[in-house]
Amino acid sequence: MPRVTLEQANTLIAKALSYAQTLKVKPLAVVVLDASGHLVAAQRQDNATMFRYDVALGKAWGAVAMGSSSRALAVRAMDNPNFMIALASTAQGKFLPQPGAVLIQDASGQVLGSVGASGGTGDEDEAVCAYGVRQIGLVPVI
Repeated sequence: MPRVTLEQANTLIAKALSYAQTLKVKPLAVVVLDASGHLVAAQRQDNATMFRYDVALGKAWGAVAMGSSSRALAVRAMDNPNFMIALASTAQGKFLPQPGAVLIQDASGQVLGSVGASGGTGDEDEAVCAYGVRQIGLVPVI
């Protein structure tokens, strides 16, 4: 089964954090998960608050669990908030439908995992995730 490797995840995170610095985004945490929602790699920048890792994880986990970007999940949450609350409860708090995570696909469209970030705005978090995915030659699903 194709997957995001540790080397790819570490490179993705490094590229995402570097891009965040050029955008002057506040300190971030970035989390990469495989297609089963298991942690591949994570980093938290100096001065990022303790909450950043958990929020990035929740965004990434929700994206890979539901097979869509966290932005798409946020839109769906507006139309059906009770369902999203039930999903968050069922997922024991790991599910966070807020912009800032993208799916990672290969060129054939197979989902390899997800990446989530927290620290900036949802748009900033999503942008650095998508940038990192592109930098390792894979396709972000926004």
